[in-house]
Amino acid sequence: MLMMTTGHQEDTLAATRPRPAATSPHTPASTETPASGKHAGHGYITAKDDYLKRLKRIEGQARGVHKMVEDEKYCIDILTQISAMTKALQAVAIGLLEDHIGHCVVDAAVAGGPEAEAKIKEATDAIARLVRS
Repeated sequence: MLMMTTGHQEDTLAATRPRPAATSPHTPASTETPASGKHAGHGYITAKDDYLKRLKRIEGQARGVHKMVEDEKYCIDILTQISAMTKALQAVAIGLLEDHIGHCVVDAAVAGGPEAEAKIKEATDAIARLVRS
């Protein structure tokens, strides 16, 4: 199914994503197991189904753009669909980044040490990549 949008569609994952309960600054947000030091789940796990639905929709948009090119549709219509796909992918990326910072980075910061520095650097690098894209 081809979804035609005007580029003004505000379909943000953040508005529909369930929010974890607030934690105190002294309580890690994850369910980290002391024995293994590993997270029980990624930061996006509470919104996994939402992300999968969004990605399926984006996949459908990509198939639609492919068909538009096959059918030799008007260039501007194709570009409009590509713009909508790009915006949808950016919304997913921002949501994942927000979940990562709120879960993985916060947990590492509470634990401190080199892991905290590595997670902050990793998040900073991801933000830089998103800003450049």
